[in-house]
Amino acid sequence: MTGGGEGVGALPLKGMSVLVPRGKEQAKTFSNLIKGYGGIPVEIPLIAFKPVEITDEITKIIHQLHTYDWIIFTSNVTVETFLSFIDSPERMELPKIAAIGKKTEACLLDAGIKVDFIPREYVAEGFVKDFLPHVKAGMNILIPKGKLARNIIYTAITEKGANVDEIIMYDTFFPDESRTKLAEAYTEGIIDILAFTSPSTVDHFMRVMKENELYHRLENSIISCIGPITKDRIISYGLNVHCEPAIYTTDHMLESIIEYVNMKK
Repeated sequence: MTGGGEGVGALPLKGMSVLVPRGKEQAKTFSNLIKGYGGIPVEIPLIAFKPVEITDEITKIIHQLHTYDWIIFTSNVTVETFLSFIDSPERMELPKIAAIGKKTEACLLDAGIKVDFIPREYVAEGFVKDFLPHVKAGMNILIPKGKLARNIIYTAITEKGANVDEIIMYDTFFPDESRTKLAEAYTEGIIDILAFTSPSTVDHFMRVMKENELYHRLENSIISCIGPITKDRIISYGLNVHCEPAIYTTDHMLESIIEYVNMKK
């Protein structure tokens, strides 16, 4: 997907501010796409990540990676954190790799790691449906994950008879400076388009809205999101989701936003 151009409708987001809920490095590509369509990216990280302290359990698992049949990576953050914990020789002993999502796959490939399986849908439920035929009783499977990750994959694979180890690789938090920036942005006006990438980003955003009595300002914002879990969380706050992509990537989310904006003109 590329932006810009001089034709009619080439700048469908002209003058519109778009919330980019990730840190500068992660937000770079999405922000550039928004600019390419005339929009104004408002980078306010609604979620940040920090690796956990390395425990004896993590060290033991890292030294036994060759004993697993599969490692399942659910996000690029999980990949980056996991790889920061292991040395180059240990990367040569990795078992088969499953990845959820194109960014997760790209992160692995950039590190020189082959990806053996990627599901058609980039959510846990879709992954389970596609991956279960590859699971046999007695298999050893490792799932590195974040502290807030759901247990859907673990439960489904365990029920199939596999031996599954989950290790918490990173914690998530809401940066204090983001609370201030978000409150200021909505006190001074509104952000025209909200782009939510996970349930946690929704929760953190809504916490600021409620604490600062800014809930009413959301009436004039276009709300977009990725995935059914994030959508359900938005709806649980009594808000509407105006646009969402069929493919769960930020590029496709921006396409759905542009379609909605064009439709409303």
